[in-house]
Amino acid sequence: MSKVVVSTIITAFVFLVVLITQLWNHNNSSYYTPNGLSRRLGLKTRDPIFDPLVVELEQKPKGKYSNNNSSRRSRKKEDDKYFDNDGRLKTSLRLMVLFPILDVSPKDGFIEHKELQVWNTQQAIDRLHYRTWRELEFRDKDGDGAISFSEYLPQFTNEDIERNETSHGEAGWWMAQFTNADADRSGTLNLYEFRDFMHPEDSRNENIQRWLLREKIRQMDVNKDHKLNRLEFSNGAYNIYKTYLEYESRGANIPTPFEAFAKLDLDGDEFLRVEELKPILQYLCPGELSYAKVYTTYLIREADDNKDGKLTLNEILNHESIFYSTVYDNGRNEDIFHEEL
Repeated sequence: MSKVVVSTIITAFVFLVVLITQLWNHNNSSYYTPNGLSRRLGLKTRDPIFDPLVVELEQKPKGKYSNNNSSRRSRKKEDDKYFDNDGRLKTSLRLMVLFPILDVSPKDGFIEHKELQVWNTQQAIDRLHYRTWRELEFRDKDGDGAISFSEYLPQFTNEDIERNETSHGEAGWWMAQFTNADADRSGTLNLYEFRDFMHPEDSRNENIQRWLLREKIRQMDVNKDHKLNRLEFSNGAYNIYKTYLEYESRGANIPTPFEAFAKLDLDGDEFLRVEELKPILQYLCPGELSYAKVYTTYLIREADDNKDGKLTLNEILNHESIFYSTVYDNGRNEDIFHEEL
């Protein structure tokens, strides 16, 4: 066999291998998600869930002996069209259904940042409300629709409460937060007060916000004077603040620790106290509502192919795995009804 023929065969073989590899990657690219927002911000939580249908299915009761078929029967009949015969969610179909629901202000064939943020924020509120309601149902032993301190924390005795030990996790520490959440001073927490208690990072209660900042200061306050000097701010609060700011601005115009400190230090006394840290509360103590805003920016950036700051249906469909990252297990859209025995 001549060298020319051998060379031709080898070239053809290499070309075939490359072609097969490219086709395999193309066919599987929609199954793989990029590094999620949580990982980019150094968080250990997973990204929020974009589709309320996925949330609803994840909220279905999961018993020890639940199986794939029983879970499948528990979904609404009208939702069956969104799943194939193997129980996999038809993400493209769901996105086509959701697109006109999000495209409302204005209804122009594009999903803009504000439209997507309203959607993500509402999903976050719904998740918070559901988790709070579920916890209240479980803890409300007397069935009065409210939670007392002893119902939520039965491990503490009256003597523990009277001692009022305020170290982290002690009865007095918990009681301080319970009192902050009890806006109407009834001695118990209704659903909305209980949500503030369980999810203080998402509360608008100023007493809770101040409590959060005091806790954050306590974690960074090396000399224990209940305020932050420049060094304590630079080594603690600034790094957290900078991480989020870099993502939001893509690294542009990031203030130095000195500049950030000076801007926050309104009275110029070279210390930062609770009230002065309020402008960066959402960065120091981010909750689901704050995260929903950052998540909106993440989705727009990842899917906006022509970089016009808004999304078309085609752009969303081209990046559907980003919107359904929680449905993808090890890169593949697994049966979301699957449960381990």
